[in-house]
Amino acid sequence: MAPNVTDANGVLFESDAATPDFALATPPVEKADNYPRIYVWRNIIAFTYLHLAALYGGYLFLFSAKWQTDIFAYVLYVMSGLGITAGAHRLWAHKSYKAKWPLRLILVAFNTLAFQDSAIDWSRDHRMHHKYSETDADPHNATRGFFFSHIGWLLVRKHPELKKKGKGLDLSDLYADPILRFQKKYYLILMPLACFVLPTIIPVYFWGETWKNSFFVATMFRYTFILNVTWLVNSAAHKWGHKPYDRNIKPSENLSVSLFALGEGFHNYHHTFPWDYKTAELGNNRLNFTTNFINFFAKIGWAYDLKTVSEEIIQNRVKRTGDGTHHLWGWGDKDHAPEEKKAAIRINPKDD
Repeated sequence: MAPNVTDANGVLFESDAATPDFALATPPVEKADNYPRIYVWRNIIAFTYLHLAALYGGYLFLFSAKWQTDIFAYVLYVMSGLGITAGAHRLWAHKSYKAKWPLRLILVAFNTLAFQDSAIDWSRDHRMHHKYSETDADPHNATRGFFFSHIGWLLVRKHPELKKKGKGLDLSDLYADPILRFQKKYYLILMPLACFVLPTIIPVYFWGETWKNSFFVATMFRYTFILNVTWLVNSAAHKWGHKPYDRNIKPSENLSVSLFALGEGFHNYHHTFPWDYKTAELGNNRLNFTTNFINFFAKIGWAYDLKTVSEEIIQNRVKRTGDGTHHLWGWGDKDHAPEEKKAAIRINPKDD
């Protein structure tokens, strides 16, 4: 495997790797300069209102809204989450699997509901995040702190380094998809309908919910909740957790994030092997709703060419760059605790 000579600070696709266990030739660096932050007050005001409205919506969710509205808000949360995780992230940003047009249509509808930019724009930013991770060309560089990587990056102007290196990013595969081109072209019409108008109208006309509960619960609370869940992958999963696959990077295994983000919290693995459609190790589907979603559509033929990583490569990478917290693969591993071996029940044992 020949090294791909670039100024990349992270692996995006398999072709970026330079070692047999899919790492860069040199360990990644973490850096951020002192470029002054130029505040975008329109965004600051909008996000402030959004979170105040969501707090009120959370109160109504618990004490005022009808049970149908609460369930509806939860279903929309899962749908919009999948539009990001299974759609913009795993399918379009990383090309970790392929999807036939009916599934792509479902995912682009879910993605529009999520309102986190069009799938093309979301994938563009995420590819920059992986290729230039924890540098000034990373949109939400975690080196700048938790707040910046969570929401602060949306409240300031983009760093010039991000704009400069972003010009060289190949997005031709995304623009080749007519479904994605359609979404981007009509996004400012489709997004308000999917994210705000229909979620507000449906509870009122189908089960007699009040306009207040419908707007603040099914729309504002639901939307803000999925926003923050997505941002936690950029912030919390880049700060807290173990690093069993690569101790040299910030992304960590964070089960709490995986619980809410439909399986996106196995982040140390994901940044180590970003083209794996599961974003987690082989067989690890716990707290990974998105993987089960993709597996279902693979069974009916709508998802195909699912990429993953062999156990041999994972083991080699864990041994070479992991922090020692990886779970056991089997009996007799070098980190197998003696007390566990002694307590194990062995049937028909023979001397080792």
